[in-house]
Amino acid sequence: MTANMEKLHSKAIKSLVVLFTLSVQVSAFSLTNCTVSGALNDTRVLKVLCYNMGFFTVPSPIPSKVRHLDISFNSISNIRLRDFEDLWNLRSLNLSDSHVSWIENGTAEHFPNLTYLNLANNKLKSVSRGLLRGLGNLQVLRLDRNMIESIDTYAFNTLQNMQMLNLTGNNLRKITSVRPVLSSPGLEELYIASNNFEVFNSWDLSRTPLSLKTLIFTNNPLTKFQMTDNIFPNLDYLDLSYCGQSRTMLWNLTDKTFLSSVKTLNLTGVRIPEENIAAVLHNISWTSLFKLKLNGLKQVKVETLLAYACLPGLNVLRMQRNRISNLTAQMLEPCSNLTELDFGSNEISRISASIFEAVTQLRVLRLHINKLTQVNNLFRNLPMLEFIDLSRNQISMLTCSDFANLTRLHSLYLFSNRISKLPSCVFKDLNNLEILRLGTNKLLTIGAAFKNDLPFLKVLELEFNKLSMIYKETFRGLSGLQDLHLGDNQISKIEAEAFFGLRNLTSLLLFSNRITEKTIQDQMVFSHMPNLISLELHCNVIYYTSDTLKTPPFEHLSSLEILTIHSQRRGLGKIPSNLLQGLTSLKMFYGGNMNLNHLHPDTFKSTPKLWFLDLSKNAFADDDSITPEVFHPVPKLTKLIISRAQVHSLNFLLNSNLLRLSTLRASGNMLDVINLSLILSFLHLRYLDLQKNTFTCDCNNAYFIKWALNSNSTQVIYMNNYTCSYPLSQKGKSILDLNTDSCNVNIFFLSFVCSSVVVTLTILISFVYQFLHWQVLYAYHLFVAFLYDSKQKRMHQQQGYKYDAFISYNARDEAWVIDELLPHLEGEQGWRLCLHHRDFEPGRPIIDNIMDGIYSSRKTVCLITYDYLMSTWCSKEIQMATFRLFDEQKDVLILIFLEDIPSNHLSPYYRMRKLVKKKTYLKWPKHGEDTRVFWQKLRMALATKEGPEEEKALLSGQEESNY
Repeated sequence: MTANMEKLHSKAIKSLVVLFTLSVQVSAFSLTNCTVSGALNDTRVLKVLCYNMGFFTVPSPIPSKVRHLDISFNSISNIRLRDFEDLWNLRSLNLSDSHVSWIENGTAEHFPNLTYLNLANNKLKSVSRGLLRGLGNLQVLRLDRNMIESIDTYAFNTLQNMQMLNLTGNNLRKITSVRPVLSSPGLEELYIASNNFEVFNSWDLSRTPLSLKTLIFTNNPLTKFQMTDNIFPNLDYLDLSYCGQSRTMLWNLTDKTFLSSVKTLNLTGVRIPEENIAAVLHNISWTSLFKLKLNGLKQVKVETLLAYACLPGLNVLRMQRNRISNLTAQMLEPCSNLTELDFGSNEISRISASIFEAVTQLRVLRLHINKLTQVNNLFRNLPMLEFIDLSRNQISMLTCSDFANLTRLHSLYLFSNRISKLPSCVFKDLNNLEILRLGTNKLLTIGAAFKNDLPFLKVLELEFNKLSMIYKETFRGLSGLQDLHLGDNQISKIEAEAFFGLRNLTSLLLFSNRITEKTIQDQMVFSHMPNLISLELHCNVIYYTSDTLKTPPFEHLSSLEILTIHSQRRGLGKIPSNLLQGLTSLKMFYGGNMNLNHLHPDTFKSTPKLWFLDLSKNAFADDDSITPEVFHPVPKLTKLIISRAQVHSLNFLLNSNLLRLSTLRASGNMLDVINLSLILSFLHLRYLDLQKNTFTCDCNNAYFIKWALNSNSTQVIYMNNYTCSYPLSQKGKSILDLNTDSCNVNIFFLSFVCSSVVVTLTILISFVYQFLHWQVLYAYHLFVAFLYDSKQKRMHQQQGYKYDAFISYNARDEAWVIDELLPHLEGEQGWRLCLHHRDFEPGRPIIDNIMDGIYSSRKTVCLITYDYLMSTWCSKEIQMATFRLFDEQKDVLILIFLEDIPSNHLSPYYRMRKLVKKKTYLKWPKHGEDTRVFWQKLRMALATKEGPEEEKALLSGQEESNY
């Protein structure tokens, strides 16, 4: 045994001991198809994720110490009390989107410490008294998007700690049906949107003050909103959006101070007549109102809305989707205190610059999704402006005065316009700009726009433009830039020192361009970025043919931690052995979908800190495509993804020194057997994904299946979906259907079977030797004759026959052969005969001489006497002649009886008696009788070359057998 094998054997023993110890301490990861996140013995982080598995019942068993359980997006119509065991540590349960229509009362008592319960988007029709019993610690309950029509009066009595309840999207009709939920004294957020409430009267809900801070009434057919008591003294957020769509909604507050605590009011889409705006806004004491949403009020003029909406304390006003086309002077005069104004999603094409003279405190201005074609220095009267959103307009040109004097501006959104050029002075005054979004425009070049100092700019987005080249020192003035987005352009050339000055850049996106290996062959292309952490070069045209590069492109990126180079359009060809040279800090490498078929052992020699490696969607079909030596330089690798890479075996992981590997994803390959040595090498593996492989369902995978089901240290992801590919009789069946018990080797049972077989064979051999010795020997020779039959027949058909007849007789009848047979057949008639004493080759085995004699002769003549019947060798001769008779389907056998033998004497010789019954034969005349007819008939039989019918005709003068 080699040293490596000894080490592996030692590790395997230790691994088995650890697995056995852990299996005694805690239950295994055996929950069907679910993903378990966290340690089984760590109650703080243990999560079980069973969403979207097609379950019709609650999966089992659930780890008893689970803290978060997600069974959403399944088909569990009924939940019974016995479906759950006591889960004392459970804090979060998600059963949403699972077609649940019935839950047995008392089920919730299995998780008394639950704080979050999600039953949204199911088919529950009521909230019964026992549905929530035992959830004394529940804080958040989601029952939205069910079919709830009624709530039991005492259903919420035990929910003393509930803070948020969502009943949106049910079939509640009267506000009185919501009253039972108020049994939870600490309820702060109540969502009752999208029900069928037509009237809200405060006394139907409560007559005493409530603790509610958020009330969402959205999308109810309200025709009346009436309050006669101050039941919402602490209400902070009131949402009445899209109420009263069918008819006008009437307001009636008996005291204008009832909603004075509201800070955010949403009246989006409410059907309120223009003349009633004053009743809603001015007749209520909105002393705390901070944010007002008046989106989608198309039936009210914008001037009227602004006249009534701009209350003294209002800071945020949103007026989206109101079909506003023009903003004229004096329109915003009532809104002098606004700090945020949203006119997005309108039809604004013209704005008067003087309109903003009244809102000099404005800090946020949103004008996205309009029809503006130019900026035209609109913001000169807004010195406090910090955020401008001009995205998704039709702006085609910018001037140097468009953003003049906006020294406080930190975010500028100009994406999705038609800008084709950036003047060098366009951003000259934006000294505090931090985020600039210029993506999805028509920029052909950047020019000198960023050579001027923008010291605080952190994010620059230029993706989805038409840039083709990045010139030297293009971003020289962006010393503070951290994220530069240049993806989805047409960049094919980058000059040396193009990124000069970006000393604080941490993320550079160059994906989806036309960058080739020549574009980045100069090491100075990626120079002067000492703090770059992430570089994205995927979806370009980089292609290598050489094993080694003269100038590795990333030599100066010693701080780079993430490199994505996957999905090159032509494939990468190969990874040169020194491509990653200089990346001493690299931690994550994305190298998938590049049609790679080999990895050089030195590929990761320069990346000792690598912990994440993605090599999926490549072509590693050969056994030596990846060798263990590839991973020796990266002992810290913890996550390896090699899915859909045409891998036939994972044996390259043996002796790879990946002691920290915790996640292995190898789905969609051609793995058929996961062997024992490989499993035992996964000492710290946490997740193993082998979906969609071509598993062989036999005993070779028995250990893997048992390990996958019983391991408490490794989760085999979605094991229930693994199917058999071989043998064909098992194709498509679940690998879990394999009966692994039949694969167990029971030493005691095996010993018993072996002993039984030995004893039985000993008895059988003894019996055969004692009573059937000659029969076995006879059968052996018979079998040998049968094997030689075809060979001898072909040989003699090609070479011709040596003799006319083989004479089979007993030695005691040799005198008759010499005195009678030879003179007549050889002397008078000229036939060539084969005789034992004369023609057998000395020294050869008798059986070989017999076979050669029979197959070298056209016919076999058997001289039957009592002595012949008793002879073993004569019996062999007639048996071989019989085989030849049956095989050639021609009559090659002649029987001559030299003695009268009665039928009862032939009975023990079954084959002889059978031949006599089926064949004609000759009999030697008795003493004194004429022999001429006998010799004439024998001559005619020997001369016959056709079938048995002709010979029968020739011998018809002799009597037929009457035996």
